[in-house]
Amino acid sequence: MPASQPIVVFDVGNVLIRWDPRLLYRELVPDGERLDWFMRHVCTAAWNVEQDRGRPWSEAVAGLVAAHPEWEREIRAYDERWHEAVPGAIEGSVAVLAALKRRGDKVYAITNFSREKWAECLIRFPFLQDFDGVVVSAHEKLIKPDPAIYRVLLQRYALAAGDCLFIDDSEKNIAAARGVGMRGLHFVEPIDLPARLREMGVAL
Repeated sequence: MPASQPIVVFDVGNVLIRWDPRLLYRELVPDGERLDWFMRHVCTAAWNVEQDRGRPWSEAVAGLVAAHPEWEREIRAYDERWHEAVPGAIEGSVAVLAALKRRGDKVYAITNFSREKWAECLIRFPFLQDFDGVVVSAHEKLIKPDPAIYRVLLQRYALAAGDCLFIDDSEKNIAAARGVGMRGLHFVEPIDLPARLREMGVAL
């Protein structure tokens, strides 16, 4: 039977902290069409996700610079100036995390994140250390929406899928969570997260 109080499982990027890689290129590549081309053909989402899967940033940058030497400055910026793509925390979500912890609830996270940037963010955003358990994609060499990464959380922390409520900004990641038996809440701003959680049985 599901727990009377759902166990909340957070995504991190664009749920607890903002992330938009285009932000760091506002000065480097001010022309919008040129930036669109760069993001589609050079520092692509597919390239970035391999760091989330565990590829070291040094290897990723070296390979891409070799393929696109004319974009070396911009490619290196993706790594060296990465934090400019993360302007800050999403305070409403952080407040929810804090409220759950004050209640004494167990709170978890599943996040697609590179090993290096996760370590840096633990220092920059101390609230990321408040979870009772975190599954980081680069540590597992698994990325959402692979069902296996959700099962890692459930097995490692002895959680029943039906007791868990997963919050993510990606519909495909929510669908995958539901596929392993978890409940899902799609986070799209502006969202009244406390109200939505209360509707789903989470007392704050």
